[in-house]
Amino acid sequence: MKTTADAPTAEQTDALRVTLVVGSNRHGRFGPVVADWLLDRLRDRADMVAEVVDVADAELPTSLEPTPAATAVLSDVTPKLARADAFVVLTPEYNHSFPAGLKNLVDWHYGEWRAKPVALVSYGGLAGGLRAVEHLRQVFAELHAVTVRDTVSFHNAGASFDDRGTLRDPSAPNAAAKTMLDQLAWWARALRQARTAHPYTA
Repeated sequence: MKTTADAPTAEQTDALRVTLVVGSNRHGRFGPVVADWLLDRLRDRADMVAEVVDVADAELPTSLEPTPAATAVLSDVTPKLARADAFVVLTPEYNHSFPAGLKNLVDWHYGEWRAKPVALVSYGGLAGGLRAVEHLRQVFAELHAVTVRDTVSFHNAGASFDDRGTLRDPSAPNAAAKTMLDQLAWWARALRQARTAHPYTA
């Protein structure tokens, strides 16, 4: 998976910083295939600069105890969340909800999510991960984040991509991604301006 951040060019100094959170750490996960497609959509936009937080690389304990090992992981992860203007969270669906590793990463942070927009992308079987998305909306509302209305979901995701990780029929997903990212950009700019003018308190 492509995990390096894009350095903004001179023309992108006002670009929105968008952190893509890859929410699965399961053995044999399909997430990196969808994540690479998402990163290409983000990098197609002149108004966004992308970087990645991958749950599989963030080995945080579930105890929420700030051990030296946890502190070392957080020193890499937390700045990527803190400097983001917006987030795209990619999740599969496990047992009608989102993965424990993603919840753990979310729970290790609070202010980093606050008064920022979150776009949700899901993949799975017949439901396309949409039940996980609805649960995530409740979690992010509690953290004072704003989830954008439109999503991208891949039903029977494994059949949607070929062996090279290319979408077999990209037209509908690409259109859905543009709508979602347009909404994310609107909220990101509005909330960034609002946070600057009036710091959010909760």
